[in-house]
Amino acid sequence: MSIETNRRDALAGAAVSGLVASVLASSATAQGTSVMAVATDADYQRDPTRWGSSEMAAHFPGFQHLDMRTSGAIIRLRHGGSGPPLLLVHGNPENHTCWYKVAGKLAQQYHVVLPDLRGYGDSSLPDPGPNNINFSFREMARDLIEVMEHLGYQRFMIAGHDRGGRTTHRLCLDHPERVMKACIMDVVPNYHVWTNITKSWVIGTWHWGFMAQPEPFPERLISAVPAEYFIRSRMMIRGGTGIGFLTDTALNEYIRCYTLKTITGSCRDYRATATCDFEMDTADKDKKIDMPLLLLWGARGQSPERAKEFLDVWKRYASTIVAHEAIECGHYIQEEVPDKVIQHFTSFFKV
Repeated sequence: MSIETNRRDALAGAAVSGLVASVLASSATAQGTSVMAVATDADYQRDPTRWGSSEMAAHFPGFQHLDMRTSGAIIRLRHGGSGPPLLLVHGNPENHTCWYKVAGKLAQQYHVVLPDLRGYGDSSLPDPGPNNINFSFREMARDLIEVMEHLGYQRFMIAGHDRGGRTTHRLCLDHPERVMKACIMDVVPNYHVWTNITKSWVIGTWHWGFMAQPEPFPERLISAVPAEYFIRSRMMIRGGTGIGFLTDTALNEYIRCYTLKTITGSCRDYRATATCDFEMDTADKDKKIDMPLLLLWGARGQSPERAKEFLDVWKRYASTIVAHEAIECGHYIQEEVPDKVIQHFTSFFKV
């Protein structure tokens, strides 16, 4: 199951420089010239370094797997199914495949869209820009809006976990007219995090400060160990309940994508959180989102005080919390308790 460490630097630019058009899908006309490449079944055997494994692809039956250019990045995504649009956004250190246990079933009722955030997975690595602006949640949200527009949707439903939850919150703040309903999973707002720091938070969420250090210090240290070691250790520490829920297929996919490119993108994300994102969040600290909101969090994946205050905190940032649950699991909710997530989503995301 191990993947050689020395391969990661060689792959560092693959997700950027290797994005050339190959096969256009039947929906290319609807999506315009932004579709750059679409995977075929043969690609998973011919070029698994670029497209991932056929074993992972089997979890997304009928989904299209493609690269799409937005105004600021090249986004790798899968989409499939039939019904109202449902955008699912991953967190760190994962990518869009983290929804593999729920996407197929949800696609029976929704058009499910699964992007890799810029810098993550197989999406491209833009320059950080002044004050890390190009890795702000505002720019990540802009990518998602453009992806959904290319797929034909001006309005959609969205669920985000971890960094995807923070992107979802910013999208709801900046573009409320786009969001029909939203689900935020296992995060509290950035402004609250930075202004309510505790000892247990610092110990449990050490990576926020570490990954925000100047480039390339954290990148060098993270890439000095095998990707498998870092991902296993990182998810073990953050999750709160072990990593027995991970399949070999999923872990290998996370390892495949954890190149120097993704490590750099992740660190730029956390630098933005501590700089330009905090400036935006401070400006919007008294602004509530008002679309219907579902809150899910892992009761065993947070510090005791954070788990207890989760709902009370969000009531200060959202005016229409229609459903919520502290689930008896760790941080990686959709992988640990997929049936519970499907139950919540199909109940909440009704049109």
